[in-house]
Amino acid sequence: MRAKRIALAGLLVSFMLAGCLMVPGRRGREVVVVPALPPVVVLETEPYYVQEGYHYHYQNNGWYYARSRSGPWAPLPRDRYPKDVKFKGGGGGKDGRQNPGHQGR
Repeated sequence: MRAKRIALAGLLVSFMLAGCLMVPGRRGREVVVVPALPPVVVLETEPYYVQEGYHYHYQNNGWYYARSRSGPWAPLPRDRYPKDVKFKGGGGGKDGRQNPGHQGR
């Protein structure tokens, strides 16, 4: 009876450990888990938003994220986008400036 319990526990542990494996992306890339933005993001005069230690920049209907406002910026996965973006003061969010950290990506 005890041998069956040990075998069953070993089998259970092996399945649990197999579920924890991660395969990294392309060589040189880190696996980063970025918090999803809330359903509605209200932007001030500049298209920046800060949440949980990440900085987000909204530009040309796309979102970018970084650990600091100076970058380096990376495209935010679409499943992390908010459902709606609003601007204080009714502005359209088109500040006319480009952030050199992620220009043209």
